[in-house]
Amino acid sequence: MYNTHAHTRVMPNMGSYKIMDQDSIMLHGDEEIIEVIELSDAEPGPDDLADDLEDVDFEDGGDGEDNEGWETEDEMEAEEVEQDDSELTFSKHTGSVFCVGLDPATNAMAVTGGEDDKAYVWRISDGEVLFECTGHKDSVTCVCFSFDSALVASGDMSGVIKVWQVDTKEEVWSFEVSDLEWLEWHPCAPVLLAGTDDGNMWMWKVPGGECKTFPSPACHGNGKILPDGKRAVVGYEDGSVRVWDLKKGNSLHVIKGRDGHKGAVTCLASNKDGSLVVTGSVDGSAKLINTATGKMVSVFSADGLRGTGSTSQEETNSVESVGFCNILPLVGVAYLDGTLVIFDLATQTVRNRCRHEAGIVHMQWEESSALVSTCGLDGALRQWDGRSGNLVSEYRGHAAEVLAFALNR
Repeated sequence: MYNTHAHTRVMPNMGSYKIMDQDSIMLHGDEEIIEVIELSDAEPGPDDLADDLEDVDFEDGGDGEDNEGWETEDEMEAEEVEQDDSELTFSKHTGSVFCVGLDPATNAMAVTGGEDDKAYVWRISDGEVLFECTGHKDSVTCVCFSFDSALVASGDMSGVIKVWQVDTKEEVWSFEVSDLEWLEWHPCAPVLLAGTDDGNMWMWKVPGGECKTFPSPACHGNGKILPDGKRAVVGYEDGSVRVWDLKKGNSLHVIKGRDGHKGAVTCLASNKDGSLVVTGSVDGSAKLINTATGKMVSVFSADGLRGTGSTSQEETNSVESVGFCNILPLVGVAYLDGTLVIFDLATQTVRNRCRHEAGIVHMQWEESSALVSTCGLDGALRQWDGRSGNLVSEYRGHAAEVLAFALNR
């Protein structure tokens, strides 16, 4: 399922490794040449073009109602979305859709938030709205279900956070912070974490409301609770990364300076046991960090070399998304220039490069396979085999860039 401007689409077979049938396999080595077209070496000149236009009847405009041969803007847009691979389209939003989540317990519900200051919880099977998360003051940029799908949280850019009981469809808790950067549930408890632009990380018990703050001198980028549920890792605008002890409220490690990034941290992810974290930055590098020691293990650079810095060219090629494969020692790093680089974790070298037609917005590995999905600015969702780097499938249906997607478990 993926989101873009005003639409959310549910794509088929997203959770399955067997996506393509035998008839859809593309041949690469033994293609047959059907026809050879001979091209003239000479470019057409102005006189040739003028001769071609002599037969065009510009006077036959009629009353303006006959537009045959000319495409209106609506017709061109319709052509752009002619290929629609979705099984269902959710069109309740009236502006861009910024975020999406699937309920982990049943995979039967979705929550979406958008530019229209609204969030909806709806049924995936038929798109029916179960309830609307009302009361937001700005674009809803964060939505997520709790680990057991009993609660759903929504947060907007202004800092309004609301939590709803799914079965009763009632709001059970709300809070207001400064500008919201990220929002995430604890992996096994009704505890909600959030990061704000003033550098604070917040943690609440829901719906009781008990609160703890984790201040820092730097502005927030994004954060993630580690799988053990006892620690969180947060990346900041100044390029530093902190590992926090959630119970004691103190930072266990601060990665900065030479070991930190030279620009804002844009994304981060942990491996399955939380022992390693990979972070991405606008400086064009991705860094591997040991969460137990707080030491930087390696730098994944765009050219595949292990280094401690980045070139000026890489600084313009921001890392937009990162992630670990759960079943193989592979790390994916997605760049703004449209390149997905698969690194071998053991050797820290480039294994594959997956080229896209436009910049990548987000990437995510499947839970139990070597398939990795990406969405981008060209409006397509793609699935790649991380082992070979081959494109497995491509899904289209949007006329604008895809801003977010979620995979079922």
